[in-house]
Order: sequence, then structure tokens, then C-alpha cells
Amino acid sequence: MSAPVSRPHYSRRDFLRFSGMLGAAAVVTANISACQSGPASTSSVGAGADKDLVTAVIGYGNDQSWDPTMTASAFSMAANNHIYEGLIETDPVSREPYPALATALPTDTASTAWRFTLREGATWHDGQKVTVDDVLFTFERVLDTSTLVSSFFRAWLKEVRRIDDRTVELVFHFPFPDALRRLSIAKIMPKHVFGAPGGWDAAKGGKAVGSGPYRLTAHNPKSNTTFEAYADYNGPRKARFKKMNWLSIVDSSARVAKISGGSAEAQIADNIPYANIDQLKKSGLTVEGGKGMNHMFLMFNTGAKPFDDIRVRQALLYAIDTQKMIDVALKGHGTASTSFLNEQNPSYAKAKTVYSYDPAKAKSLLAAAGVTNLSITLMAVNVSWIADCLPTIANSWNAIGVKTTLQPQDTSALFTKMDQSQDYQVVAAASNPNQFGLDADLILRYNYSPGGTWMKYTKWDSSAEAKSLFALMDQATREPDQSRKLALTHQYLDVIAEQAVLYPVVHTELMTAWDPKRLTGIRPQAYPGINLLQAERV
Repeated sequence: MSAPVSRPHYSRRDFLRFSGMLGAAAVVTANISACQSGPASTSSVGAGADKDLVTAVIGYGNDQSWDPTMTASAFSMAANNHIYEGLIETDPVSREPYPALATALPTDTASTAWRFTLREGATWHDGQKVTVDDVLFTFERVLDTSTLVSSFFRAWLKEVRRIDDRTVELVFHFPFPDALRRLSIAKIMPKHVFGAPGGWDAAKGGKAVGSGPYRLTAHNPKSNTTFEAYADYNGPRKARFKKMNWLSIVDSSARVAKISGGSAEAQIADNIPYANIDQLKKSGLTVEGGKGMNHMFLMFNTGAKPFDDIRVRQALLYAIDTQKMIDVALKGHGTASTSFLNEQNPSYAKAKTVYSYDPAKAKSLLAAAGVTNLSITLMAVNVSWIADCLPTIANSWNAIGVKTTLQPQDTSALFTKMDQSQDYQVVAAASNPNQFGLDADLILRYNYSPGGTWMKYTKWDSSAEAKSLFALMDQATREPDQSRKLALTHQYLDVIAEQAVLYPVVHTELMTAWDPKRLTGIRPQAYPGINLLQAERV
């Protein structure tokens, strides 16, 4: 009998506390600083001339969880990619796998047992040797149902066991070739640090001790985090800079100011507002984007009438003038959704149901559902680009006779209401699971898992349609043949598109700006954050 596909058991409140994918999510003030004797200055005066230092501006908070097993924070995930290593890592843009703490990739990805030998001479940032016990400790945590990442592993990973002092074996429930890239999520962590009493709380609060090319030197929540090259690192992608200072600046105007002008403090910034692209280009900066899963979705409360009717959900999606939204709000840096996946995803296929702008069809569907004089309060996160898109939705729905009231608000406030089971009708929010990976199974399970956070919000996962969908997803997960797996994936993507319970309206492009006179080797990511492991100072 096949092993059941596991479900995450962390609470919705935990999910919001540890996650940064919705923008300014619920704030957890970190109270543990790592390797610092006092608050470090966020200023890098003379940074442009100091070739030993790179100053970066990250458009997300650094005050959410830093525990690699419990975070979706854009800032901490990007930082952790410089601090920690998995057995296998993937290139941040191409996503091609390469051995990191392991010495080689598995030779047979169709096997149900993969062996890895640890890199000789690998040490933690405190000087202690990386051991097999550290690997076993990490995967015990990864497979714990209370962790955020467990849902990415428990379906296929049965156990991890010691072979000898340098070798471990991963045993699968069934062949799962996608595990090769997914192993990069499992950052190996030192047992002697995080296995100590209070260790995981320390990780959440900002303590980071890895085996990667950079070690954390100071962490100041809501301000900045600093790094320096780890001299004893002997892995495949060594530090190119002696020091880095990452500034956490959520306000878009302040973020742009840090990288603007001849005396700009920073050399690189992510999350560049579309309205500032031309200005920054004219000042001599390179501004490039990455197209990926970053999207605005609508989520319907199917426990509230008339949103339990599929025709009403479909009508509201058909009614939206997405091209106007792209032209006006996104300045052309978006694509109307034709599937849950973005068009650049390897598993993409155009869904059988595509919500092209069709107000006549929207009216017809509402009439068929017997819905008249519908009034909607559209709750939304107050992420700036989402707020820019809301007027187009309101105007589109008003045009088909649906009276619409916009209610943007702080992300934590919005989802706290939903955590408390307060009623809602429709929510607009943003998400980008590409921080974890590109495979469709991972991306869809992020939103569509029975008992998961998002399905509880929608009140849909106990329906017959949902149960049928989840069974189809489980079948695809276990399918070893890649062509049949892809066909099953397209089949369940069609179901998700038709049901329109939680569905993207647009996929957007994320923009990164940098000074080409000071940095080279930069590649913009299609998900939040930056990766500087292959960049260099000019």
C-alpha cells in the first residue's frame, strides 16, 4: 500500500508568523542577536569605494523567523541561502542541482534509496566539524509535522539513516525524482547548536550557524543584517565579498533612495517599484526582472453564499479587465493568468478554463446562478502593487452590476480576522512559492492541501470536488513516469482552474536594480530576495 501523502500540521497563526510571502505579515520581534556586541549601524558610509563590502537593500522585513524549517520570509530565506547548505543545492535562477554538503549527485534518481557522502573538511561557522549526526538531526526536524517544510517531504521521504561516519541514506516511500531539487529546502543545521535547549527558538529569533560561504556577524531586527566571508569554507560556491550589509527597507520610496544618485549607499536592491524603473535606468543603474509565480490571487469563502456556487466564482474572474490592470497598475510587468502556474514554469500548460475578459459571460453566469443585486466587500493585503490593482477589480465588478467595496488592510490584521473565523467574502493577496522550488507538486500543495491553511480559509476542502482533486494530486505525486506525471498534473490544474476557489488573476515580474559600475554577475530572480554567490565587485 502506498504511503499517504502527508499534510502540514502547523497552525494558521504559525504560518503567518513564520511566513513573509504575503508582504508585511505578522511581526515577530526577534529577541536573540547573533554574534554581536551591540547594534550595528545600518550606514555604510563610503560603501561605494570599499570593494570589500557590498551593501544590499532588501524590500522585505528581516524580523520574521530565521529557522530554515519554519520560514517563508523573503529576507531570511535569501540570507539562509548564503549561510547554510543542503546536501544538494540548486542554482538560484536555472535551478540546476549541484552537490553542496554532499560530494556527488545521485546516479539513479528513480531509485527509492539515495546515498550521500559528506564533503571532507566541511565545518560549521563555530569551527566544529559537520557530521552525519547533524544530517540525521536536520531531517528529523524536517519530517516533523509541526514544521512548515514537512509538507514538502513527508509524502515521499520515509527515513534518513546512517551508513557510516561520512555517509547517509535517504529512503523513499516510492520513486520521486523531483526530490533532487527539493533537497535544497532542507538546510543542514548543527545539532550541537540547535539541538540544545532553546535552540529552535534561537533559530527563529535570528541565530544562524551554518556551513556555507558566509557567516552571520550581526542581526538587528527591522534594520539590517551583516555577513562576512567564512574563511574555512571549502564548498563549491565560495564567498566573492569579504563583507555584506543587507538593509531591510519595506518602504518603497526609502528603498529606491538608498540606491539612487552618485553617492548611493547600496549597490543592489530588490523589489523595485515599476514606477521607478525608468528613473533608475536613466541614473545609470541596470534594472532587470524575473518572470515567475509571483501573483495576485482571489480567494473565495465557499462557506458563504453565493460563493459556494462555481458559476459565481467564475463570473467574478471573467469580469476583471486584466489587461487594463497590467497596463495601468503593473506598467506592463504582468501577464494574465492562463493557468495556476506561470507560463515560464516547466510544467505549464494552458488550462481548459481561461478567464479572459468577458463581462457578457460574467453577467450570464450570474443570471444562471440566480444571483442579483450582489454586493461584495473585497478584503485585500496592503502590499503596494496589490493596492494598485484593486481599483480595476472594483470598476470591473461594478460594471456588471456587482457593488464592490474595497477594504485593503495590514496583512496581519486581515489574516488575524480569518484565523478567528470571522466571516469574509473574497480576499485579494499575493504569493510566490518559487522561493521553495519550481515543481508543480510543491507549488500546488502550498495552497491546495486538505486541512492546510489556505483550504481552511476557503472552507472548500471537505467538498466532493476537493476530495477528488486531492486524490488526483496524490496519484500524480506517486507516478514515477514523468510523462504520465505531467499529464496528471495538467489534469488537476484544469480542475483547479475550473473550480476557481483560490486562483491567480495575474502573474507579475519582480524587478532588481544594481550598479553595473560596482557589481557584475548579477542575475535577477523571479522570486523575492537576491543571491550574490556568483556576483563580484567591479
